Amino acid sequence: MALIKRNISEKVLTYASQYPVVTITGPRQSGKTTLSKMIFPQKAYISLEDVDERLFAKEDPRGFLNRFPKGAIIDEIQREPELISYIQTIVDQQNIEGLFILTGSQQFDLMQTISQSLAGRSAIVRLLPFSYDEAYGNDRDQSKMDAVLLKGFYPRIFDKNLDPTEAMQFYVNTYVERDLRRLINVKDLTKFEIFLKLCAGRTGQILNLSSLGNDCGINHNTAKAWISVLEASFIIKLLKPFYKNFNKRLIKAPKLYFLDTGLVSFLLGITQADQIFSHPLKGALFETYVYSELLKSRYNKGKTENLYFYRDSKGNEVDIICDNGNTVSQIEIKAGQTITLDHFKGLHYFSKLCDMPLESYLIYGGDKTYFRNNVQVIGWQGISGI
Repeated sequence: MALIKRNISEKVLTYASQYPVVTITGPRQSGKTTLSKMIFPQKAYISLEDVDERLFAKEDPRGFLNRFPKGAIIDEIQREPELISYIQTIVDQQNIEGLFILTGSQQFDLMQTISQSLAGRSAIVRLLPFSYDEAYGNDRDQSKMDAVLLKGFYPRIFDKNLDPTEAMQFYVNTYVERDLRRLINVKDLTKFEIFLKLCAGRTGQILNLSSLGNDCGINHNTAKAWISVLEASFIIKLLKPFYKNFNKRLIKAPKLYFLDTGLVSFLLGITQADQIFSHPLKGALFETYVYSELLKSRYNKGKTENLYFYRDSKGNEVDIICDNGNTVSQIEIKAGQTITLDHFKGLHYFSKLCDMPLESYLIYGGDKTYFRNNVQVIGWQGISGI
C-alpha cells in the first residue's frame, strides 16, 4: 500500500523552519515514525526502543548525540528523558531550526521534561491515527459507516490490511504489558483490563469516577489515576464542560471519549460491522467518531483543542461546543439517517443563551449536506469541512 500523506505534514515542516526542535507526540502506532521519516528523509534516525542505543544514551549522552552533527530523528524519546537536557545545550549552541525531531508516545513524562528543558525551543505536534479523509480519501464511496466504526483508524490496519479485531487485541495486550507497567504499578493487570472495558462502555458519557470505581472494585483515587494514565497515553480524552459567561447551574464533570472507534468496538466485544447496527451503544460509537475527527482536524491545523460540551441541570445539552475566541460553533451529533425537528432542540436552546456570533451544525449518519432551521446539516463523511 502506498504511504498516505498525513494532513499535518505541512504544519510539521513549517514548525521545523521556525523551531530548533519539533516534538511529535501521539498514541502508539499512530504513524509518528513514518511521518518523521517521510518528511525528513535526509535526517539520521535512531530509536530508543533499541536497548543498545538506550544504554549508550544513558551512559554517555554527549557521545550519543555527537554522532549527529546535523541533528536526527530520535524516536520514543520518553525512554530516556534525561537526553533532552543535552539536546537543549546543542540547540542553544548551534541555533539552527529543525535540528532535532523527537517523537514520544506518552504525554506524562515527555511533556513535563519538554516544558522544563525545551521551553520556547520546541514546537509540539499531536498526531492521532488517520482521519476519515486520510484513510478513505479516494474510496469514500466504498466505505460503509458501521464498517468504518469497527475498523477504526490506526494506520497499521490499513497498511497491512489487518483484521481490526485481531489488531486491536494485540494493541491492547502490548499497551497493557509494555506501557502500563512503566507508567503505574498495576498489581492486577486483569482488573485494569476490566477497567478499560468499563470505560469503553461509557464513551460519550459524563465521567462518574465513583460509579466506575465501584463497578471495577477499586477506589475513587485509583480510578482517577488510571483515567489519567489512559489520557496520557492518548487512549481517551476528557471533554470539559463549557460554562463561559453562563450563570446557570451546569454540569461540571467532564465527558469521556475514546480516540478510536476500532478500539472501543474491540473492547465492547463487537467483531462484525453488522453487530453495530442494532448495538445499544451505536449512538455513543458514532459520537466518539465525530469527536475524534474534530479533534484530529484541529491538531492537524496546529490549533488548540478548545472543544467542550454544554449541559445544564435541567437536561438541556449540546454535544460539542467549539470556542473559536470571537465566535462559537455548536455541534449536535445523531447517528440515525433521518433528521427530525427534535434534533434541533438543544441547538436552538443554546442559540438563545449565547451572546457571541454562533455557527450551528448537526452531524448525522446520512450522506446529504444541506441547510435547515439555521443549522448546517452535514453527513458523517463531511466532518472535515467544519
